[in-house]
Amino acid sequence: MKISFPFERTDSSILGTVWRPVAEVYFKRKLSEKWRAVWMIVDTGADYTLLPRFMAEKLEVDVERECQIFSTAGIGGSEKVYFLPEIVVELGGLKRTVPVGFLDRNEVPPLLGRHLFLETLETCFSSNHITHFSDEPSKS
Repeated sequence: MKISFPFERTDSSILGTVWRPVAEVYFKRKLSEKWRAVWMIVDTGADYTLLPRFMAEKLEVDVERECQIFSTAGIGGSEKVYFLPEIVVELGGLKRTVPVGFLDRNEVPPLLGRHLFLETLETCFSSNHITHFSDEPSKS
C-alpha cells in the first residue's frame, strides 16, 4: 500500500516560509473503540513518537499510573517524559503498535517517530513537498 501527504506551509519569523512534512495519524487505546486524529510532523530524527502532555488525557492515558517516567535530552535541553510502551496507531490504513512518550509540557508539536513505525515503511520526502509512505519492499 502506498500513501502520500502534502507538506504543511508554515510562516517563520526567522526563515520566512517553512514546509513541514505532516500526516494525520489516528491513535486508539486497546481497551477503547475510539480513534483520535492527531496531525503530526513526520520526524525521521525522532527515535520514537512524542506528544504534548495534554494529548494523554485525550487518549485516555493516565500518565501517573500507566507510564514509565524518565528524562530525555534534545536540542531544547532535558525533558521529563511519560513513556507508554504500547498504543495502536493508524496512518492511511497502515496500523502499527508503537510506544509513545508524552512530554511534560504542552507547547511542543506532535512528532511521528521512527521506532516501530517509520522504520517499518519506505519514507520519501520529495522536492515538491510531498511525503510518500509505502509498506511495499523497495525495488532498488
